[in-house]
Amino acid sequence: MRLLWVFLPLLLWGGEDFISDYEYGEMLYANPRGVSCSQCHGKIGEGKTIVAYKDENGKQLLKGSDIRKDSLSTMIKAVNSYHKIMPRYYLTDEEIKAIYDYLKIKNQTYLLKSEEKNN
Repeated sequence: MRLLWVFLPLLLWGGEDFISDYEYGEMLYANPRGVSCSQCHGKIGEGKTIVAYKDENGKQLLKGSDIRKDSLSTMIKAVNSYHKIMPRYYLTDEEIKAIYDYLKIKNQTYLLKSEEKNN
């Protein structure tokens, strides 16, 4: 009978995930396969300058794109496509959706203000 009381909490809460979907998306965004998305796309997907350099045309900036307003299908296509600069991460659609959901939650205020501005 005592063992029942010891294992009862495990039985009751055993179905819960170890981490939330938000935490999973945050973790993947921070380090999906050894290279952080935030290094190029910024802490919340706003995009940032990766490097500034000069060439025969003058000062140039290499920037990561702002991905806060991207749709899920756009993000899946971008992550699974070849890019000259962005590495291939070989993420599953579920992993990309977790990142997408994380960014939508993280940017709720920005997205609402942007939507209000467009209306």
